[in-house]
Amino acid sequence: MNSIRDLLDFIQDSPSAYHAAHAVAERLGYPVHNETDDWPATAGGHTVIRGGAVISYYIPENPRSFRIIGSHTDSPALYLKPQPDFTAHGFDQVAVEIYGGPILETMFDRELTVAGRVVLVDGTEHLVRLDSALRLPNLAIHLGREEIKRQEHIVPVSLSGPVMEQIAEQLGVTPRDIVGHDLLTVDAQPGEVCGEYLLAPRLDNLSSVHASLTALQRAEADARDVLVLAAFNHEEVGSSSPEGAAGSLFEDVLWRTAEALGRDPRQMLAGATQVSADAAHSVHPNYPHKHDPQHRPVIGGGPVTKINAKQRYASDAATIAMWERACIDMPNQHFVSNNNVPCGSTIGPISATRLGIPTVDVGVPLLSMHSAREMIGTRDQLWLTDALEAYLID
Repeated sequence: MNSIRDLLDFIQDSPSAYHAAHAVAERLGYPVHNETDDWPATAGGHTVIRGGAVISYYIPENPRSFRIIGSHTDSPALYLKPQPDFTAHGFDQVAVEIYGGPILETMFDRELTVAGRVVLVDGTEHLVRLDSALRLPNLAIHLGREEIKRQEHIVPVSLSGPVMEQIAEQLGVTPRDIVGHDLLTVDAQPGEVCGEYLLAPRLDNLSSVHASLTALQRAEADARDVLVLAAFNHEEVGSSSPEGAAGSLFEDVLWRTAEALGRDPRQMLAGATQVSADAAHSVHPNYPHKHDPQHRPVIGGGPVTKINAKQRYASDAATIAMWERACIDMPNQHFVSNNNVPCGSTIGPISATRLGIPTVDVGVPLLSMHSAREMIGTRDQLWLTDALEAYLID
């Protein structure tokens, strides 16, 4: 269970994508390189951070190709608007935009805090996290029920005064010194283990990021390929950004690494494979009709292979077989959408299409996806980590 406790610590250390990228780098301990410098390809570990995205790679002696685990660092949240602080009817309030597809009802009457990055007038960038709380209060039942209106009703109350003043005080500057920010609301309650279940915020998709970095650490000694952890930002809003899977970062890192090794990048990429790791849907005991009758993954039943004929997931027969080999010593399950129900997607099809890398989509089964607090099984998380390690050294 040491890995589960470390996952809880990792989630606590990663309130935003920007924190998560740095938390990955700190845990792996590889040198962090600047993209404007000459590209390193010495044996051992290397890391590149771009905003909320992180790519870490381990180079063995005489590598054959790339073994890649892709994931994402971001989660649905409320993002602070450029001028977030205002007062209304005697309350300090915070203007926000809705990021991704959160279950908004779960954010009400919870203690929230603020985290992310700010850029100062001198150009320096700082990660911040407030200890003080925000709250999104519900309307009392006695006053009637109303449909949630995003502009009018999703406006948190700050319990400790204007947010930007608090951040400026933390950094020892004035609010005018903060010229840019990417700040979001974060559930303040730490994750916890209850029996065989793990309850925490941001399990979609920090569960996969943590499993990836743990697998990479374990696989270093047996590596025969360049082992790559690619955790992107902005998956929850489509991945179309310089930090997203649809941007150039992934291709740049792989291409430059191959060239630095003295190899033909196209040749190395032709031999590459990828596991796209992102949380999967467990069957919901109260809504089983939302699932395909023959494909109902359950928490505690092992990692899930995600399959979709319309290529919402990148899995195909060859990559599914590749993943089945990695899962040979553990249970595993399959998810296929009910034809009457929409299907989500992942970074898998995006990066696979951009670079032509055969990819399989997998993840732990999860309940309450995009809630402020999600739920997975501890055994599934451990199995996913073991399977990712097996994939990296196969």
